[in-house]
Amino acid sequence: MELRHLRHFVALAEERSFTQAAARELIVQSGLSTSIRALEKEVGALLFVRGTRPVRLTAEGTALLPAARHTLDAAQAAQQAVQDAHGVLAGRLRIGALQTSGHTLPFSSWLAEFALAHPRVDISVQQLPALQMLDLVADGRLDCALVSLIQDRPPGLEVVPLLAEPVVLIVARDHPLAAAGSVTLGDLAGERFVEPPAQWAIRVVVDDAFRAAGITRRIACEVNEWTMVLDLVAAGVGVTLAPTGFDLAPRVAAAVRLVPLTGVELVRRIDLVLPQGHAASPAARRFSEYVTAWQAASLQEPLQGTR
Repeated sequence: MELRHLRHFVALAEERSFTQAAARELIVQSGLSTSIRALEKEVGALLFVRGTRPVRLTAEGTALLPAARHTLDAAQAAQQAVQDAHGVLAGRLRIGALQTSGHTLPFSSWLAEFALAHPRVDISVQQLPALQMLDLVADGRLDCALVSLIQDRPPGLEVVPLLAEPVVLIVARDHPLAAAGSVTLGDLAGERFVEPPAQWAIRVVVDDAFRAAGITRRIACEVNEWTMVLDLVAAGVGVTLAPTGFDLAPRVAAAVRLVPLTGVELVRRIDLVLPQGHAASPAARRFSEYVTAWQAASLQEPLQGTR
């Protein structure tokens, strides 16, 4: 069983498209098909249901996928062990990041420093909902991720806490609550809300808070981009509850007001998560060292200095 066949199999299982998997592996589609057939002959079973779009795994393919990922990770670790003897980090770093992590954390600076220091590491970044990224790290499709955690420590994952931001009400300047010194959740009953999708961690936190308070709220508009959320709030479409770490554009800052919450403490956390121990890739462990060094340095200065 050849590693390249396993790599092609994993690519097709994840991309669910021969075209996209072939592009990812830098081979032609016919070459990918030949590789998959060779692997199926080796294992003695069909791994994909023929004629389906998107491509779908058979039961045998589903059973093989975790072992294939583990084998590829082990091969990469073996290669890295040799590279370590020469003091070189190589391979890939697949990292997930919150859409707004760069607003509060120097994420781009971390990536730039890491990429320049380790030119043999290929880096890919995905910006996805927090709960989805946790699943991707847990099953090996991401090496690490910057996420907003809801629970303290997901099973099997190492957590590096980075910061916690209070959640505030954001309203248009001419909204009746704009002049309030603070608001309670009860004050927001009957308001129209502009919200991110349900799979975003902050949405889970806010939904849970309203549910615990026994308050029903109307979500008038749901969008998956914070800039658009704030634009809609500024236009008067509704209100939103959001973390304080935004770098508001001057146009938006002039059109909205941030009002503190009282009676409930809502917080948006940002943490780095990666597999525990040797399950983490060498690149993920090294990137974690960068983040941990920043965290230690940030404790010596006010949080505002990191924005």
